[in-house]
Amino acid sequence: MAKDQDARLDVRKMYKLFINGAFVRSESGRSDALWDGKSFGANIARASRKDVRDAVVAAHAAQTKWWKLTPALRGLMLYRLAEMMEARRAEFIERLREGTRLDDDAARRELDAAIDRVVWYAGWCDKYGALLSTRNPVAGPHFNASSPEPMGVVGLLAPDEPSLLGLISVLLPALVAGNSVVMVASERDPRTAVVFAEALAVSDLPAGAVNILTGYRSELGPILAKHMDVEAIGFCAGDGAFTTELRRDAAENLKRTHVWSQSTRDAWFDDSSQSLDMIAAYCEIKTIWHPAGV
Repeated sequence: MAKDQDARLDVRKMYKLFINGAFVRSESGRSDALWDGKSFGANIARASRKDVRDAVVAAHAAQTKWWKLTPALRGLMLYRLAEMMEARRAEFIERLREGTRLDDDAARRELDAAIDRVVWYAGWCDKYGALLSTRNPVAGPHFNASSPEPMGVVGLLAPDEPSLLGLISVLLPALVAGNSVVMVASERDPRTAVVFAEALAVSDLPAGAVNILTGYRSELGPILAKHMDVEAIGFCAGDGAFTTELRRDAAENLKRTHVWSQSTRDAWFDDSSQSLDMIAAYCEIKTIWHPAGV
């Protein structure tokens, strides 16, 4: 029996898409075999255009639910996400060791950094609004105040490595800002992203607030960039032609584009990979005029 045929028959090791709070196969039925060296690792569901559309519909429906929660409650849900990641510690370490060939110490270091980053961003949920809001001086009898609001649905392409910390670093700023997310996982080994989705499923976030797709970045990225119900897209600097293509596609509906500049694995561990500015990148500023004394 051929190697790929043997892999397709092993349905027990199928890693599915995470859409609207549920784990589902691709509507096309496609999957790709992932091999750990010479041994079969898993079948990875390969998302299609229809899966992207389904994820965007789910994200669009969940965005208002997520944003309307009080900031303190959103923060508590993200703290719970960190707790669920800690509860799956052994599984995360195993996936990081197998998928990215890390030793135990390096896998623990990445997991610890990822959990710490979730906690760090969770603490911003009830604080960033005050820091990004302003009362603006105007020449006239009016109050003029600006405050941040979410953009809506954000499409994100996770870096290949670090597979967990990179995913966390690009996901949390958009989520903290009140957006819902459609995330394309690492191509190199998306199993870590699926384990993260399992932690998401039990962290009390509204179904559809985060949707995780596995497949090819070159196939799914342009679909997200062109989708008219996706208000922003974020991805890592890499192939120049692909970056140019995404920017051009995103310009069709004036979609905001955020490009992460981290070029090495170690750069994602640096404190510069987490900041208030990254939350602000996925906010729109709403300005209100009100007559003074009324």
